[in-house]
Amino acid sequence: MSNRRYLALAVMGIIGASCGAGSASAPTTTVTSQASLPSTTSTTIAKDVSPLTGLPFGNPADARRPVIMAKIDNAPQAWPQSGLTHADVIYEEMVEGGYTRYMAVFQSQDASVLGPIRSVRASDADIASPLAGFFAYSGGIPAFVTDIRNSGITDVGVYVLGGAYYRLSSRPAPHNLYTSTTTLYADAKKAGLSAKLPPKLFEFRKAGTPFAASGVQPISSFRVDISGNANDLWSWNSSGGFWTRSTNGVLQKNPQGSPESATNVIIEFVNYTNTGFIDPAGNPVPQAHSVGSGNAIFLSGGEEAAGTWSKASEHAVTTFTDSSGQPIKLAPGRTWVEFAPIGTQTSGS
Repeated sequence: MSNRRYLALAVMGIIGASCGAGSASAPTTTVTSQASLPSTTSTTIAKDVSPLTGLPFGNPADARRPVIMAKIDNAPQAWPQSGLTHADVIYEEMVEGGYTRYMAVFQSQDASVLGPIRSVRASDADIASPLAGFFAYSGGIPAFVTDIRNSGITDVGVYVLGGAYYRLSSRPAPHNLYTSTTTLYADAKKAGLSAKLPPKLFEFRKAGTPFAASGVQPISSFRVDISGNANDLWSWNSSGGFWTRSTNGVLQKNPQGSPESATNVIIEFVNYTNTGFIDPAGNPVPQAHSVGSGNAIFLSGGEEAAGTWSKASEHAVTTFTDSSGQPIKLAPGRTWVEFAPIGTQTSGS
């Protein structure tokens, strides 16, 4: 699916200005109710440890629920976003105009307020497919919606669970659509929808042990120049044991005033291609190709290491190795994965 071609479909229209609910007519694909939630025997992960963070579940019952993958706005008008602090994993992809958008993955924690929720992109199916959970989004170009629905996820977007979403009058559209993980789980159950449990995404080292990757070196900050509209800076907080995130020189914070952070950061250098669709400003809509292999940079424990990423197929989990070919072992905690275009300038200090 990483080699999808959208050019023939692009002539049918351009991406809507809002890229949100109502930005395209509701696709005709039918969502079929699935069986009850699978038991923990469907995965080899210990039921008391999160396959996404390597940490024990605060609530053991959460080990039996699928993930919720939510598309979150990252345009400046969307700041501060709500709910990112509670995500187990965050994927970041470049969208039109050089801005980025998040896919936040939840299982071990809930977000009582989550948003702004935005639309699906061509990059999402390959990212979401291994997780096979619930996918929350505001709509999108029908070709992209069809791809995500065919990827193995369970659709819990506004076309399916419209009652789970609401708009805030205090924010301008389309940066004002919100939901919550508790509502999505509850409404999915009422609708008879279910999904598979997630696989283990990363290798984790024992808590408190150093980052032992080949060529590792200490750094206090790391900059990723994805585009002129998305220059990211990760700063190491040694007392907290996490990286804080700034975008274009602005420290990103949640509505409570705490900085957005991650225990680990992975920068995957991937190929981006033009889908053939354009936005109202004339910007092409890109697609990140995350199936294949390439270079990567890993930030963990106040240190940096170079290595590679590899993903054999749409449904496969991405594997990460250091420069000597050994598996990367991250610190237990939340991980942020950035899909940076090949050739992106980076610098550490």
